[in-house]
Amino acid sequence: MSPVASPTDLAPPDLVAQMKRLGLTEYESRILLALIQSPPATAYEMAKRSGVPRPNAYSALEGLEARGAVMPVSEKPVRYAARPPREFFGQILAQTQTVCDSLAGRLETLAAPQGDHYVWTLEGAAEVQAKVADMIAAAESEIWLKGDTPLLDRHADALREAATRRGVALMIILFGTNPDDYRFTEHCAVFVHEASGVRMGSADNLFTIAIDQTQMLTANDDGGIRAAHTQNRAVVKMALSLIRHDYYMAEIFDRFKGELDATFGPHLSRLRTRSFTEEQIGSFREKTGLSD
Repeated sequence: MSPVASPTDLAPPDLVAQMKRLGLTEYESRILLALIQSPPATAYEMAKRSGVPRPNAYSALEGLEARGAVMPVSEKPVRYAARPPREFFGQILAQTQTVCDSLAGRLETLAAPQGDHYVWTLEGAAEVQAKVADMIAAAESEIWLKGDTPLLDRHADALREAATRRGVALMIILFGTNPDDYRFTEHCAVFVHEASGVRMGSADNLFTIAIDQTQMLTANDDGGIRAAHTQNRAVVKMALSLIRHDYYMAEIFDRFKGELDATFGPHLSRLRTRSFTEEQIGSFREKTGLSD
């Protein structure tokens, strides 16, 4: 005889917590989870399996039926079956998207102009990468980007679409050695960082992107990805200037690398170690493989 599953086994707390975030109550979540795993069932059977008090099981079922999550499939006694989870939660997704789009549109008409002076902080890789994707999608004329191969590969399809279909010009400073991978059109200028593609350690930002000379985002990885995004004109101009000077340096290194190495050391080490902190010097030497 198979052992009887406990209410906790049928309704793991993490699943219940996620369902509650979507608007279901504790009892609705537990009843639905029990029914998904053992259909069809009466209210009494579901109350017993889920550990939900019997009177509350009836009200939870009414709520679930009103949401379209369950339906009666027999009479005398009434037994219920759960709607396929992907179908039900897909409905919630569509409804939520519609409500959010409508609400955002209405609130935009009410919002006071924000101006361009705010600097917004973004936390975590998912939020930061989503903002980068939004910026690429919004670009109308140009994208300037300084980053490594994994970042560019992650957004390669979007960058290609921007360049080939919308005619957006790309300026890319690449930490990597595969510039041809991102030259999608004749208006895609890709330069290997200082002709070596090596990141100079923690003194370098993780990546920086600017679009249409109107907004920018720059990110660091200090035990977790954190980024700043703004349309502040002074900050945008500063980001563009830094990327522009990296372009100058890439061209200068491509032409005069031998002379630069002889005068200032590989990777401008004599200049950099004079201005870096001790932590930055250690990171620089680790990334470049240079010794003291």
